[in-house]
Amino acid sequence: MAETIPETSPETGPETGPETGPDTDLVLPCRNEAAALRELLPRVPAALSVIVVDNGSTDGTADVARAQGARVVSESRPGYGAAVHAGLLAATAPYVVVMDGDGSFDPLDALSLVEPIRRDEADLTLGCRRPVTAGAQPWHAKAGNRFVLSALRRRTGLRVRDIAPMRAARREALLGLGVEDRRSGYPVELLDRAGRAGWRVHEIDVDYHPRTAGTRSKVSGSVRGSLVAAYDFWRVLS
Repeated sequence: MAETIPETSPETGPETGPETGPDTDLVLPCRNEAAALRELLPRVPAALSVIVVDNGSTDGTADVARAQGARVVSESRPGYGAAVHAGLLAATAPYVVVMDGDGSFDPLDALSLVEPIRRDEADLTLGCRRPVTAGAQPWHAKAGNRFVLSALRRRTGLRVRDIAPMRAARREALLGLGVEDRRSGYPVELLDRAGRAGWRVHEIDVDYHPRTAGTRSKVSGSVRGSLVAAYDFWRVLS
């Protein structure tokens, strides 16, 4: 893990100070996201401490993250769930926001997600994607999303509109759920376990942008990626 360097953004949160530091860790699971991180990390509010999980990148993702002041964790086991879990283990703040590091989300929205958790109004908040352009979320990704959410509703009664690659919760509570999937099925298993545990799940609309040029989603960036993810989702829910 790299040495922590103070964030460069001037914005602060309600429980941030020189003695306590941020009470929220922003976990960014990344694989070959160097181009996106160059634009994303300078926009992260100082109220968030950034942990970049490098999941086998070959484009200098870790070097870019360190240069921008993020903590870097290396996770050699491939898979979205493996990267997220490594970030949760590395986190030290009581609250955690997980967000894709491909430039599709505004890090300022992380602050709005963590507030209901901090006020004990929710156990899990989900950033419900609101595409800002027609091509931000491909048709095959939307179709898979609808299928999974329908299955979750039947299994758990949980009524949500998105699988939510951006979400917030208490760190210890997330680890306590015991999510086991280390591939694309991780967010689906998380929602399934949260629904079965009776968690208060709130959704907040967040803008969803096209990914930074030079990056591509490992899941929805191609039909093949979506099919692989669909298999992982089915495996988790079967």
